[in-house]
Amino acid sequence: MAAGFRASTGERMNEFKLTQISNVMLGTTDLARSLTFYRDTLGLTVQFEMPGFVFLSAGSVTLSLSEAHAKLATPVAGGTEIVFGVADVTAAHEALHARGVEFLNAPRNVTGDQWAANFRDPERAPALDLRA
Repeated sequence: MAAGFRASTGERMNEFKLTQISNVMLGTTDLARSLTFYRDTLGLTVQFEMPGFVFLSAGSVTLSLSEAHAKLATPVAGGTEIVFGVADVTAAHEALHARGVEFLNAPRNVTGDQWAANFRDPERAPALDLRA
């Protein structure tokens, strides 16, 4: 087979591309506290649990909480932000604030018709964002 081709399909390997994120893994030092926040406070549904891990449904993406990842983590350059898409940032801000979520800022216009409000999880990272 010629170089640059996949034998099983004849597809050019340089045409391959990733098109979907299926899972975001967050390290946590306190799995119970993080689970309470993401499930009970934010309303994500638990898909599956196993020792040291919880997998939550976040639309087309699974949000995984992992004690093992927290142990492997080292500070990295740049920041991480998870954006939760909502229809109305102000309404979502009010509902989550009533549940005890501490926001870094009030809902604000960020670009054109885009609104956002930032908050953090109990471990104080990553940055979390409501956006409409």
